[in-house]
Amino acid sequence: MTNRRKRVLSGTQPTGRLHIGHLVGALRNYVALQAENDCFYCIVDWHALTSMYSDTSRLQDYVTEVAAGYLASGVDPEKSVIFVQSDVKEHAELHLLLSMMTPLGWLERVPTYKEKKAQMKDKDLSNYGFLGYPVLQTADIIIYKANLVPVGEDQLYHLELAREIVRRFHHLTGSMIFPEPQAKLTVAKRVPGLDGRKMSKSYGNSIYLEDTEEEITKKISTMVTDTRRVRRTDPGEPEDCPVFALHRIFSTETEQADCAAGCRSAGIGCFDCKKVLIRHVLEEVLPVGERIRKLKEDGDYLKDVLNAGAGKAREVAAATMDEVRAAMNLKGR
Repeated sequence: MTNRRKRVLSGTQPTGRLHIGHLVGALRNYVALQAENDCFYCIVDWHALTSMYSDTSRLQDYVTEVAAGYLASGVDPEKSVIFVQSDVKEHAELHLLLSMMTPLGWLERVPTYKEKKAQMKDKDLSNYGFLGYPVLQTADIIIYKANLVPVGEDQLYHLELAREIVRRFHHLTGSMIFPEPQAKLTVAKRVPGLDGRKMSKSYGNSIYLEDTEEEITKKISTMVTDTRRVRRTDPGEPEDCPVFALHRIFSTETEQADCAAGCRSAGIGCFDCKKVLIRHVLEEVLPVGERIRKLKEDGDYLKDVLNAGAGKAREVAAATMDEVRAAMNLKGR
């Protein structure tokens, strides 16, 4: 007896260009999962509005960036459903209904709520959309009855909250409609940026998928390293070095071992270590960047992919909402 294919849902905010954190933290996983699962990959433009609501002039450009990034990385529209969140209005309806039964205290305790408000001081995040982000995220997931959600460790609390909301819905309505979504953790749990913090567009510390060879080389060459290595002859500790963290993602095990030994013994300098990393990053990233540029030139093809994906997503979402309305004694359409 064969196991039923599991359903996967994940999304990316269109808030700018994609960087290598997206590639190794999400897109690699997307490609691997589509072989044996029914995958729904969403461009979550409503989520993007929680922080960029005051200026949406580039929103559609960023949607195009993400769509091209999906395809350039190997996400196949013949195997996966690729769509834009706002093209499936049922997400908003389910979000509204779930918000009626989600306790306010649950949202105020989300760790990333206060963290992001503190980190993004240049933006006014004192809006309901930002506070209610996890409820919309829950709606995105469960409207497709997803079993698995590819996430990084920083999203685990959000996923646990989604399960709590599912349990509360089932308890209050008496209808068992949704599976409790489980995390599918990425291999690269944390991708460091050029300054050692998590790679993020908002920190300005990213290596972008469309960066040129010269830009990538310059960025890695100037990355912070282990602070113990003030001089070339000072030994260091690779586990405390952001550059070595990228080695673990991009370089071979043999090269990782050689660089680690050379660092601890001061047998090699930081730039020698960086040269190995640069070679591997260029090998993986440059072809992806080139495919992104070509895909963006063919805007009609990207629109066709997103329109077809939205049609497939709407079918599933509409069927789920029929069940939800019945469970909540709401009049159908």
